[in-house]
Amino acid sequence: MSSGFVVYVDESGDHSLTSINPDFPVFVLAFCVFPVDVYVDRVVPLMQRIKFDFFNHDMVVFHEREIRKSLPPFDLLLRPDVCQQFLTRIDAVFQERFGVIATAIHKPEFKQRVGTASNPYHVALEFGLERVFLQLQQRGAARHETVLVFESRGKREDRELEAEFDRIMATTKMRGMADSFRFTIASKQANSSGLQLADLVARPIGTHVIHPDQPNRAWERVLERMPKSPSGAVQGWGLKVYP
Repeated sequence: MSSGFVVYVDESGDHSLTSINPDFPVFVLAFCVFPVDVYVDRVVPLMQRIKFDFFNHDMVVFHEREIRKSLPPFDLLLRPDVCQQFLTRIDAVFQERFGVIATAIHKPEFKQRVGTASNPYHVALEFGLERVFLQLQQRGAARHETVLVFESRGKREDRELEAEFDRIMATTKMRGMADSFRFTIASKQANSSGLQLADLVARPIGTHVIHPDQPNRAWERVLERMPKSPSGAVQGWGLKVYP
């Protein structure tokens, strides 16, 4: 039986501990949690309409880096009026009822604490899966099947990711999690609205973690969609920062 939810997962930064980019020394894994009805009836049509209204077709794939740098086909965003209209339309998608959960790994501190034997992606995955499961529990959706869709990163990487997912499911102490989650993987070129939204949220989260006091419009939109503690704190709830 379906839980009534679907989860799309994407990353920002790389998980290498041997060459750490000093300008972006974090790895972020973002999980977008959609009620299926909201995703099918609201989110996908909104994303499709944006594509037709700005590009006259729906084959364009929204990629945060290309949008941020106004690279083709997003060079139309070099016009300030068009850019503002486009961002306003994207903001409207974030008014829909879905959740964002993320793990951010500070790679230099991670490397210092655990060495290079541990994979930041795998650590971020376990933290994220646990928090997604807790949110599904709160909604009475635990023990019903929720599909998690991950972006493909290459055959070897995909095999390693699935093996790590299976290991987490086999060893978790969170009762019911292994019965709730099903792994699947898809290429960015599948043109999934869910994967594209996960891509759009991941980097702004990392930018906020690196520069928490810097104005960050995209982070403000993501923050609205994150679970928070009763006191309103996002740390440890919608966002896990490690170490």
